[in-house]
Amino acid sequence: MSKKDVSNKVPIYKLKTTQDIMQHYDKWGDKYDQDMIDWNYTGPKETVNIFKKYAASKDIKIFDAGCGTGLVGIELKKFGYKNIDGADLSKKLLNLIPKGIYNKLEQIDLNKALNKKSNIYDAVLCVGTFTFGHVKPPALDELIRVLKNKGLICFTVNEGIYEEYGFDKKIKELSNNKSWNVIEFFKSDYIASKDVNAWLCLAEIIK
Repeated sequence: MSKKDVSNKVPIYKLKTTQDIMQHYDKWGDKYDQDMIDWNYTGPKETVNIFKKYAASKDIKIFDAGCGTGLVGIELKKFGYKNIDGADLSKKLLNLIPKGIYNKLEQIDLNKALNKKSNIYDAVLCVGTFTFGHVKPPALDELIRVLKNKGLICFTVNEGIYEEYGFDKKIKELSNNKSWNVIEFFKSDYIASKDVNAWLCLAEIIK
């Protein structure tokens, strides 16, 4: 069976540089949330539904890495999580986030070292960010660094870049060197209307 090509399913998948992606989000921003509804983008809901099975305390400190317009934060709030920080590359998307979802918001390039102390978060969620032209596998090292021992990381990887960008190898490497213990790993619906799936992973950090 031939490998499914999803690279042409969404316009932003064709962009390669950080600058091009930022400009695209600046133009897309006002339509972004409606497009996510129209496309049946289930990534945030699916990820939070898995996450809440393992994160019983509502007081834990959560980092939403690549938070966009706050779709993951909104889902987290529905289940009573209230101590959430968010970060995204696009200032335009950050400006569209409803008030009262996040404690702190920052404009951050997740491909670079995070200006954050180590071991400060109980959980990291990263949804829709590991995709075409966006954030690369080495970012996982930084996300793990800011997590506490036994902290949870829950993220999606677009199926179209999973092997091409080396996420398959990175996830295996982090398991082999005992950086984490993978608890859940399966292919999610993600953007069902576009026939684009993503691998959804939840792991517990080992330090």
